[in-house]
Amino acid sequence: MFFLQELEHRTELHPSYFGPSMIEFLDQKLRDDVEGTCTGRYGYIIKVIGIKEVGQGKVMPGTGLAQFTSTYQAIVLRPFKGEVVDAKITNVNKMGFFAEVGPLNVFVSSHLIPIEYKFQPESNPPEFVSAHDNLVKGRKVRLKIVGTRVDANEIFAIGTMKEDYLGPF
Repeated sequence: MFFLQELEHRTELHPSYFGPSMIEFLDQKLRDDVEGTCTGRYGYIIKVIGIKEVGQGKVMPGTGLAQFTSTYQAIVLRPFKGEVVDAKITNVNKMGFFAEVGPLNVFVSSHLIPIEYKFQPESNPPEFVSAHDNLVKGRKVRLKIVGTRVDANEIFAIGTMKEDYLGPF
């Protein structure tokens, strides 16, 4: 789920920032640009750990901006099929529920919830209820990821609770 990944990023810098503190400004701009973003290839970039190298700047013709290529290490969140995660329920409806694992959204269909849970549409907020527990917004659950879909800048997952040791806690 969490990996230490070496990545590259190109940063454009206005000439007014050239000077003795240019490297510190490039470091801060890199962190602002990439932390919290998602790439389909590597996953969600959680935190930049360290910047290994800032390459030579190249002046872009016609604009005066300089482009720098930085190599850095970051912690990334990349979910895989079969992985067990702890999540927080954010939305419940008759089709199932949505849960968050950090920046990742997971959908659990009503077909992937154990049979003893029944949907109660008249309750406020809506919930799935069993004889001994309930699934309601804000509840923490343990899920198993059964599939992922990767877009250019977002990752979605499908989860299940129909296995041993999965469910609310």
